[in-house]
Amino acid sequence: MTEWVDLVDLENRVVGRTSRADVRRNNLLHRGVGILCRNSRAEVYVHKRTDTKDVFPGMYDMFVGGVVGSGESYEEAAMREVEEELGIRGPTPEFLFEHLYQGDRNRSWIRVYDVTWDGPIVHQEDEIAWGGWIPESDLENWAAEHEIVPDGLDVFHAWLRLPR
Repeated sequence: MTEWVDLVDLENRVVGRTSRADVRRNNLLHRGVGILCRNSRAEVYVHKRTDTKDVFPGMYDMFVGGVVGSGESYEEAAMREVEEELGIRGPTPEFLFEHLYQGDRNRSWIRVYDVTWDGPIVHQEDEIAWGGWIPESDLENWAAEHEIVPDGLDVFHAWLRLPR
C-alpha cells in the first residue's frame, strides 16, 4: 500500500504530493513530527531504532515521531506516532516549536511536541529495538555517548536552546 506524503516549500506550504518512497529516494522536503516523552520523575524515554528502518537504521533517538501523512495535521500525526511507537494513548502531546531540518538523507519541517506519560511503554517491534528512561539531567551526556539520528540531534540542540 502506498503511503502518501505532502511536499512543502521552505515556508512550509504544501506544494505537491508524492509517495513516502519517493520522498526518501529523492530527499524531498516534507512534514514530520518529533515527540519528547517525559514522565513525572523528570526522565526522558530514549530508544534505539531497528536495523530495518528506512532512514537512520540502528541509531538512537530521544524523540519518537515520523512523517506526517498527506492531508494529516501535525497534531494527528503526533498522537498517531506516540500511540504506534510507544503504545501511549490518552494524553495530547503539547506543541513546543517548529524546526526546519535539511540533511543529506532527510529534509523536513518538524513540529516538536512534548508528552508526559507514567504508564507502560509498548514498543512497535518493527520501529524500536530497545528503549528506556533516563534522567532529563543526563540527556545531553547520553546524546554525546550514542550515535543519535542526525535530525533528532539537530532538533535536540534546538530544544536545549528553549527557555526553561
